[in-house]
Amino acid sequence: MKEKLRVLIADDEGIRLLSLRGQLEHMGHEVVGEASDGQAAVDLAHRLKPDLVIMDIKMPVLDGIDASKAITGDRPVPIVLVTSYSEKQLAERAVDAGIFAYLMKPVSEVDLLPAIILATSRFAEFQLLKKGIDDLKEALEARKLVEQAKGILMERRNYTEQEAFRLMQMRSQHENKKLVEIAKAIIVADKML
Repeated sequence: MKEKLRVLIADDEGIRLLSLRGQLEHMGHEVVGEASDGQAAVDLAHRLKPDLVIMDIKMPVLDGIDASKAITGDRPVPIVLVTSYSEKQLAERAVDAGIFAYLMKPVSEVDLLPAIILATSRFAEFQLLKKGIDDLKEALEARKLVEQAKGILMERRNYTEQEAFRLMQMRSQHENKKLVEIAKAIIVADKML
């Protein structure tokens, strides 16, 4: 976990905001914004780009769960939800919204610290997994394009699969371009013919 996180906090009760701010600052974090309703939290998160969001579930205008969905839809960030309610439905909605930690009020620093560590650690793991999945998708798409281009060369020039691939490799090295770029060029040229 980073030494000092930039945190956005949201709660419709000013006394809880004040308490949460004090706890976070005591832990060495910087509170970059405070909101008293869910929509204000969404707007601040978009503008301030915090490292962490801690917000109440029950707030006016937009509840904390819907606000969390809007915030992470705009830009992924770890979110800790705080609530006085232990309803199963709220917990299930929080899971569906991708919340990384969930705390019951009153929140103490003893509870807050592990929740922050858990949320930021899980978020980092999630981001690594997501990047891995994105990289695999990109590699699969590139592989499909290379296969399609090889097929075109094999059909149009009567090359073997190995000859077609070797020709593409040589062109890639000669032009200092990625193999997938060569494949795309072959596909575009074939469509024009």
